Amino acid sequence: MMKPVLVVHGGAWAIPDMLAEASVDGVKAAAQAGSVILKSGGAALDAVEVAVRVLEDNPVFNAGHGAVLNTDGEVELDAIIMEGKTLAAGAVSSVRNIANPVSLARAVMEKTDHIMLTDSGANLFAESIGVPSVPAHVLVTEQERKAWKHYKKYTVGVKELFKMQCIHDTVGAVALDAFGNVACATSTGGIRNKMVGRVGDSPCIGSGGYADNKSGAVSCTGNGEAILKVTLARLILFHMEQGKSACEAADCSLQYMAERLQGGGGAIVVSPTGDWSAMFSTKRMAWAAFKNERLYHGLNPKEMFEETLN
Repeated sequence: MMKPVLVVHGGAWAIPDMLAEASVDGVKAAAQAGSVILKSGGAALDAVEVAVRVLEDNPVFNAGHGAVLNTDGEVELDAIIMEGKTLAAGAVSSVRNIANPVSLARAVMEKTDHIMLTDSGANLFAESIGVPSVPAHVLVTEQERKAWKHYKKYTVGVKELFKMQCIHDTVGAVALDAFGNVACATSTGGIRNKMVGRVGDSPCIGSGGYADNKSGAVSCTGNGEAILKVTLARLILFHMEQGKSACEAADCSLQYMAERLQGGGGAIVVSPTGDWSAMFSTKRMAWAAFKNERLYHGLNPKEMFEETLN
């Protein structure tokens, strides 16, 4: 029996001080929710889904109820979930009116013969299996409406937002359960002012996330186009397969992406032995991890706090 591990992130970007405390509290709550599953002998797949649902329900984060708006002022959501025993995966992209796209992604994995459904097809599938839809305005905060109008007025493009690290980014989770199975989940509202129909790395297998019992599980965050070009999740696991630790693999992969593409980002990683890491090349990334009845968390570079779980 393995000692369970869970790591979550709330997005790698220049998190402003006004959101710092809420971001850390949010990832800690998600990690604690997922840890309850693992401590009771539950599956890694269930733990990452529960953790990401908590983040999707928290308007502080760019997923579900805190999603950003595209150029038309609409919400389009992406998510992936994957388990490492059989390499089963499910994903959705550009879905609307769905509060928890990570659970819809899991339904794609378990109830269809496909890996990814997109746009209206994903929403039709959700309707067919009884997933409730929510009014679009429920998923958008007043702060996001104001930010969208501001950037729209001054025609600030996506490239400029990335350079300023002002992208309110992705959420995700990785886990190792007591039976040695790993899983990952990633969910996002994408980039503010993105083109209608734009899909980034988050729902793409090998880029936004990957899980394999033979090498580990990864969830990524950051510049989606750069992450797609280097298939960041799979690149990290490749380095782990060559003998690097979770920390070393994430660090060198993020450095490669920065040097080759000037892309910033972050990743959370867990290995089949319980080695874990939360690394980022942006100014901040809110993250939390559970292992051995301890909760670890951080926000700034090279920062880690530790406390005992109740």
